[in-house]
Amino acid sequence: MSKAPPLDATSEQQLLQQLTGFLSESRNPETMDLDQLDTLELLQRINQADQQVPAVIAGILPDVARAVDAIVAAFAGGGRLIYIGAGTSGRLGILDAAECPPTFSTPPEQVQALIAGGPAAILQAVEGAEDNAAQGVLDVKALGLSAADVLVGIAASGRTPYVVAAMQYAQTLGCTTVGISCNPGTAVLQSADIPLCAPVGPEVLTGSTRMKSGTAQKLLLNMLSTASMVRSGKVYQNLMVDLHASNQKLVVRAARIVVEATGCSHQQARQMLEDSDYQAKLAILRLLSGLGKEDARALLAKQSGSLSRALQQQGDG
Repeated sequence: MSKAPPLDATSEQQLLQQLTGFLSESRNPETMDLDQLDTLELLQRINQADQQVPAVIAGILPDVARAVDAIVAAFAGGGRLIYIGAGTSGRLGILDAAECPPTFSTPPEQVQALIAGGPAAILQAVEGAEDNAAQGVLDVKALGLSAADVLVGIAASGRTPYVVAAMQYAQTLGCTTVGISCNPGTAVLQSADIPLCAPVGPEVLTGSTRMKSGTAQKLLLNMLSTASMVRSGKVYQNLMVDLHASNQKLVVRAARIVVEATGCSHQQARQMLEDSDYQAKLAILRLLSGLGKEDARALLAKQSGSLSRALQQQGDG
């Protein structure tokens, strides 16, 4: 395993002082006996700590709403949602981005993610990658980042140079920046137009920010992408009517969605799905409105893909 570049004594002391001041790096007084617990007690202690996370997220929901509204506006203008992070934070961004095409039939370029160290870092740590500020800028430049996009910087510590540099560059373009950190007052938050600080406190295992901090990040990313897709017309009621039916399970799920939305039989749903190019939203509109395929497709396009608005217009007509 390769080693990170060495630090001079002054830089090492500065970094030590910085980490010492982070909540996420401090010792949890509730778990000082972690190595003495039996298995059930150990799991109970982890579970108790995890239960603190949703309450912290609840306290910043107004700021999360601001971020969602910015992402929806970017999508409406042809812009993209781009995540950037290192280590666990970067992998969580990649996971969220990868789920958008099958869940919402978004084009792959609409939600993207960058990780320090590139694709190799998804499966194995690339030592020193998070410290490469210049590469963060190069990576967002390579994506053609512009003022039309929203860049979400993810860093539990809030100091990751790769992420901070990319966010600062994005701000020079007029690109909206969102920062996710679990430590207040950090560079990622200071470089964000919309800072999202989730101070979940010391980890059960000191400094292991893949735990509570990672859970907080995952909850926030779930909210950002899901709420943005709902607000962009990708959902009808609480049904993911834009899912991409790319395998047998998803075809059956799509049929169930059509049944739930229309009250038709499973057989009718399967037949209409097949005749609607396996697009659940199109099948639902046709069943509820009686429109032919092309008329229904045109109506959805006119309403920017919103099934609710298409049905309302059809009803008003």
